[in-house]
Formats: sequence, structure tokens, C-alpha cells
Amino acid sequence: MQALYQWQMTGQDVQDVVDQFLTTQDVSRADIEYFRELLTKIPREVDKLDTALSPFMERAMNEVDPVERAILRVSAYELIRRPDIPYRVVINEAIELAKKFGADQSHRFVNGVLDKAVQDLRKLETSKT
Repeated sequence: MQALYQWQMTGQDVQDVVDQFLTTQDVSRADIEYFRELLTKIPREVDKLDTALSPFMERAMNEVDPVERAILRVSAYELIRRPDIPYRVVINEAIELAKKFGADQSHRFVNGVLDKAVQDLRKLETSKT
């Protein structure tokens, strides 16, 4: 999420952001392959991800706080492209990231958007619960 935030804010080349994070951050506990997947694929699909979330938001994605935007984009990617990750895990991780890095009520906003979006993005999975 932090690397995606950096990409959003600076417009740097994605590979430069990946390289910088891998050399300057402690990534000893990170899944480097998954990190690379997120950082290379989300920017390519950003319009699709934003479009998928827009029906569940009261404002345009470019009006959303950059931290919340990064969290929502990671979550949308996981909900759409990674069905191997249970939707409840995606939402919980997003809420925790919003609590840690976002403004006071970011987690409520993120939770609200994702709770609605998951009904559409994971219809099969949510219809079983």
C-alpha cells in the first residue's frame, strides 16, 4: 500500500518504486513476488479498478484521500483478480491499513465502500454466507 501510495503521489516509474522499496525498506517478512504483482498490475488496471468501485462511492476516486485511494485500489485488485484471498480477509486487511495509515475515520469509509463493492465483485462468494 505504501509503495502504491508513493506511485500515486509521485508518478514515478513503477519499477523505480519497486526497486526503491526493495532496497530501502525491511522486506524480510514480505512476499516479494506478491509485492511485485501488486505494484506492476495495479497501475496497469487502475482505471478498471476505479470504475469497479465507483458505484459504491459518493465521490470520485480522484477526490478520495490518497491513502484511502491506495487501500481501495489494492483491495479492488484483490477482490477482482485474487479469488484465492477470501473477501473477509481483503476487507479486514484494508480496515487495518486504514486504521494504521489513514485519517481518523478512514477505516469507516474504506469498510463502507468495500462492504458494498464485495456484493458485486464477489457475488458467488457472498451469496453463500
